[in-house]
Amino acid sequence: MPYEYEKDGAAIYKESFATIRAEADLGRFDADDSQVVVRMIHAAGMVGLERHVQVAPDMVAAARTALENGAPIFCDAYMVSEGVTRKRLPADNDVICTLRDPSVPDLASKLGTTRSAAALELWRDRLGGALIAIGNAPTALFHLLEMLEDPDCPRPAAIIGCPVGFVGARESKEALWQAAPVPSLVVDGRLGGSAITVAAINAIASRAE
Repeated sequence: MPYEYEKDGAAIYKESFATIRAEADLGRFDADDSQVVVRMIHAAGMVGLERHVQVAPDMVAAARTALENGAPIFCDAYMVSEGVTRKRLPADNDVICTLRDPSVPDLASKLGTTRSAAALELWRDRLGGALIAIGNAPTALFHLLEMLEDPDCPRPAAIIGCPVGFVGARESKEALWQAAPVPSLVVDGRLGGSAITVAAINAIASRAE
């Protein structure tokens, strides 16, 4: 027998976001921030996620302006880079993940770190003014912070720091929030991941809800 369910995609989206806004506690976020947080909640399927999201003042504006000016988006994992909706990008921005570069395994061995962290070394020349999205590897976020301790390292415009996991995820995000090298967005604790990170990128890029 046929099931009765909503089949209209636009209606599903409209009801989903209305439900999130009715149930989530978004009072501490301004309009730009709440639009991004709503998308993150939608991606996670988790009202309550908003309690764990921290957004630095002007982070969304800084990231959006960078994208509008053509800045690249650097991602720590292909699960993040492949999730970015290219048609929403305001300036046909490059979306870059260097994890599969053939030089990365040897670089990781030389640096004594993970491939996810070592891959960030290939970003240095283009870091200036970029949007950084770390959605999987805490080691990548820690290494980014180490890179930014070098006064000669170019500064990105903004960082989305949402690595997920049980080892280093909470600590790496706390380190980013405390160091505050540039305006950042983090999800506290063990929570995070590709879907949440991609949702934040897409929301910033298109102002879509």
